[in-house]
Amino acid sequence: MIEVFKTDVRDAENAKLLVDRIHRQFDSYRCNFDLADCDNILRVLCTRDTVEAAEIIEFLRSHGFTAEVLPDEL
Repeated sequence: MIEVFKTDVRDAENAKLLVDRIHRQFDSYRCNFDLADCDNILRVLCTRDTVEAAEIIEFLRSHGFTAEVLPDEL
C-alpha cells in the first residue's frame, strides 16, 4: 500500500535525512519526496502491510516538520 502526504519539507538535504531515518526506523517502508510538487509530497510504500499514517505524521513532527495525508482523488 502507498500513502501520500503533504509536507512542509522544502529542501533536498532535509528530505534525504528524513528518508534515511524513516528507512531505519520502519524497515518495511520505502519512501521518497517530490519537492518539485507544490505540496512537497512524501510517498510511503509499505512492503508488508498498510502504512500507519499517524506514525509517519508523528515521526515528521518529532523532527520539526508537518505532514498530512492527501486524500485519494479519482
